[in-house]
Parts: sequence; structure tokens; C-alpha cells
Amino acid sequence: MNLNYDFYAPGQITFGWGRRSELGSIVAQHGQRAFFVSGSRTLDASGLLGKLVDQVRSEGCDCELVTTISHEPEVTDVDRLVADLVRRGAGPGDCLVGIGGGSAIDLAKAAAALVTNRESSTVKDYLEGVGAGLTISTPPLPLIATPTTAGTGTEATKNAVISSYDPAFKKSLRSPMMIPDAVLIDPELAVGLSPETTAHTGMDAITQLLESLISDRAQPIPQALCLHGLSLAIPAIVESVENGSSRPAREAMAHAALLSGLALANSGLGMAHGVAAALGVHARVPHGLACAVMLPTTLRTNREVAERTLAQAGRVMQQSVLDSELSDGESREIAKAVPLDSDEAAAGFAIQTVEQLCDRIGIPKTLTELGVTHDQIPAIVVSSRGNSMSGNPKTLNDDELTIILRNMTG
Repeated sequence: MNLNYDFYAPGQITFGWGRRSELGSIVAQHGQRAFFVSGSRTLDASGLLGKLVDQVRSEGCDCELVTTISHEPEVTDVDRLVADLVRRGAGPGDCLVGIGGGSAIDLAKAAAALVTNRESSTVKDYLEGVGAGLTISTPPLPLIATPTTAGTGTEATKNAVISSYDPAFKKSLRSPMMIPDAVLIDPELAVGLSPETTAHTGMDAITQLLESLISDRAQPIPQALCLHGLSLAIPAIVESVENGSSRPAREAMAHAALLSGLALANSGLGMAHGVAAALGVHARVPHGLACAVMLPTTLRTNREVAERTLAQAGRVMQQSVLDSELSDGESREIAKAVPLDSDEAAAGFAIQTVEQLCDRIGIPKTLTELGVTHDQIPAIVVSSRGNSMSGNPKTLNDDELTIILRNMTG
């Protein structure tokens, strides 16, 4: 464990059922004009987005809805939004509000940073490993993040993930200055999510908790947050998928997602996220689904070097299943039947629990089921190299990663 560390977090976190009513007062603390970036046309169609805009206006702020995004942000999306904001005269006294899933918040984070950093007209030149090596040197416009899904944790991170398909890459724009100034999390906003989206985003959060926990760059505060997040998410994810209106389940998953973002921002990730980025650009696999499919294999791959830490996770998982009101009888019986009297047994229980959860909520077991072919593996391996993979506790060369991925393609 690294006891020489920095810890980054948003300046304000407002969490609670129904607390979206406080968005106006929060935004008013950060600007006189707010540019909204939305991630869901459903928010607009339901009238909810309009109500939130009215709240902000009631606090004396001007509001402009500048874009809605329904896919993971690409270089062209960022460049277009930044150019639009510059044309609108965005600057001191303005702020951005990202409301939606990870795509909307990442787009808002990137735009807030590049409006004030104009050394290049394209975000590509600021991305890790693919651009001109430019960095965020001027503080971004203030940013308020309001997630409507419980998964990516980007509301608490210092990066925005940006994709390109020609050429193919998925890379981060990163700076501690990009951490949102304020975060408002209302778990009730996720009630209308489909079971599929709930499953994929929820497993993204669980993947982040487990990868940050065992990361080669793990730190003490994030590790504590990871264990608490797992105690919330493991009993809650099935209930949130099968009963989307369950307040306890939605609250638990929203809080676990927040903790996963705080953890990954400070401890990094691992193989699952490294490969997931490559699956996104080469096979168009949605991020949360890619993480979910990769997680069991990632845990098995790293078990030999991270067994003691995985054992901690296994013991927390077992106790949370036994204690939580969200656990069903079958889950409790399985947890009771496994004595965790050794690290080997406890680590095995952690992996087994993840596999059982994936089965229960319909996560595919193979890359073949995602449409990935053997011919795509070499490009996926190359594109898996990046910040996430560099935190994996077990060092994997290209040949080893190739074998792992080929075994997942049948």
C-alpha cells in the first residue's frame, strides 16, 4: 500500500433521494449563466429537464441547453461543442451542467476544460498518447455534474474519456482541474432506466470498485471506499435490475457508483477497463457491458498476485449478502454455505460471487457473444495499452493478453 499519496475529490457532493430540487441553488453558486449538456432525450421528453432549467432560472441564472448526446463522446462532439460555446461567448461568470450518464458528463467536462485552454482547436491534441501532448494549464469553467445512471462514477473523476473511430482510439483528457466543482446525485433520477442499462452501468461500478481495490497503484482511502462500495453494490445490483423502482437498491447503487469514481480517480483501474476501451472502438461494445464481460476473467487473471486483497473483498461481499435486506434467500444460502477460513477461499468466493451476479443479470460470458472475432484481437490488444492497463496488478505482455482474449472468443 502506498502511504505517500494525494487524494482528489469534488468540492461539494450533494446526495439524496429527491435532492435534484437543489440544483438551482448549487448552480447559482458557480455562475450567472449555465450551459446544459444533457445525456438523454427522455429527460427532455418527460419534462424533467425543463423543470431543472426552470429551477436554475428561478435563482437568477440564464440557462442554455447546448447539446444532447446519446453515445459515448467522440473527438468531433467535443470540438463541435467547444466551438459552439466559444461562439456564445462562454467565459468568466459561466458554468456547465452535465446531466445524464457518463457520456454527457464526460462531454461537459471536456468542453469546460477546452473553452479555457485554446492552444489547439481539437481535443485530440490534449488526449493521452495520441495528440500533440498539450495539457490543461488554465482552470476550466466551473462544472456541476448530475448523474442519472449509477455506473461510471465520472462525476468524481479527473478525466473525460473521448473516442475516435477513424483512426480508432479511446483515450482520456486528464487533469486534476477537471474534477467537477459540485456533484448532485439524486438516485431517483435512475428509476426510469431499463433493466439492461441498469445492469451494464451497475457492473461498471462494481468493476471500478474491484479494479481500484487491487490496482498496482492502490491507495488507502480509495481501498476503504472500494470495500464500502462493494458492501452496497453486491446485494443491491440484482434488485435494481429486477425492480427498478426500489429506492433502497437505487440509493445503494448510486452511492457505490460515486465511491467507485472517487476510487478510480485516485487509485486507477486495470485490465478490464483497458480492454473495455479497445472493445469500444474496435467492436462498438458499450463501455459498461464490456467491463462486465471482462471482469470475471480479469479477477481470475490477477488472483495469483492479488489474492489477499481479493480475500478482503470476498469477506465483505459475504457479510453484506448476509446482512442486507436487498439479498434474496438463494443468495443468502449460497453465502452461508461457503466458509471463508482462508484467503484462498475468500478470494474464490469474491470471483464466484461476481460470476453469479453476471449470470443473474444476463451478462454474456464470451467476447464472441459481443460480436468480437479472432481477426480483431491483435488490434484490441494494441489498443488496450493505456492508463487503465498500466495499473493492472499483474504485468501482461501482448502475447499473454492475446491468449486471454482468444480464449474468450471460443
